[in-house]
Amino acid sequence: MPGPVSVVGDFNDWDPHAHPLQGGQGTTRTVTVALPTESSHSFRYLAAGDYWFHDESADGQEGPNSRVLT
Repeated sequence: MPGPVSVVGDFNDWDPHAHPLQGGQGTTRTVTVALPTESSHSFRYLAAGDYWFHDESADGQEGPNSRVLT
């Protein structure tokens, strides 16, 4: 996916500027987000052009959002 991509969720008040993904090798992008243990969070990815998408490898799905359990 060309252009900027960020992870947004309830852990950053859905702020698209809080956690931008950084380019890695090839098409891989990463970001590290510290979350409290024993918690559950909703999140999605936001790409340039207001393209929202979920994470198919997440711990679960809740409507359009992905869920991560820590």
